[in-house]
Amino acid sequence: MGIFDFLGGSGPEKALKLKSKVTQKYGDPSTRQKALQQLGEMKIPEAVSVLLHRYTITVEPLTTDADEKEHVFELIKSFDKDAVAPVTEFLRKNEQATSWALRILESLLPESEVISIVVDTLNTLSAQYMRDPEKKVVLLHYVTGKQDPRIAPAVLPHLDDMADEVKIAALKALGPQKHEPAREPILRLLTAGDTARRVQTAALGALQESGFGVQGYREKVEAVMNEPYYLDGSGLVQRRG
Repeated sequence: MGIFDFLGGSGPEKALKLKSKVTQKYGDPSTRQKALQQLGEMKIPEAVSVLLHRYTITVEPLTTDADEKEHVFELIKSFDKDAVAPVTEFLRKNEQATSWALRILESLLPESEVISIVVDTLNTLSAQYMRDPEKKVVLLHYVTGKQDPRIAPAVLPHLDDMADEVKIAALKALGPQKHEPAREPILRLLTAGDTARRVQTAALGALQESGFGVQGYREKVEAVMNEPYYLDGSGLVQRRG
């Protein structure tokens, strides 16, 4: 008989039973904190999955909340590579705590492997409507400024997202990529009649940063041009100052 049999079940069963305590927002915080510590000592993947659910709630006071979440971060890190699969699964399936999941993965994996996970997740999410766009925005921000040939094709479909925040994040990610297949989709988004002004400004920024010309769209682009951007004689978007 193993130690977990004395605790009321096998390791995985015991971990799952602690989930209600991990996500307990009210009452004595020591109950929740003890459960976190127990999970950290189990060293099984199921414990990581349960620990991650601490990121789905916020407790008062906020200083306690922040301290506990940092503690969970350190606990999960201590699982080393055994934490990668459950954290990746959590990232793919949950709309919350995307930033924490990425931070954990960054602490455990080389950047190229984290990018692989993010790209796969962005590809999956591109066809999904999400009432809260935060997850998509966080993932798009993560790949912004990074150079990897897999990024631009995964970002491009998000120009068609329903949420302006996602469109803007996608445009900011695409600009530095200089991805030629993105030129026309950016121009179409910029010149569409229902595109919000702030999205237009982000599209102009992406065109300026990428160095793409506006061939075939010059008149339409001139009609929506706004400061600090302008169109030069060769059909390139430039930024004043």
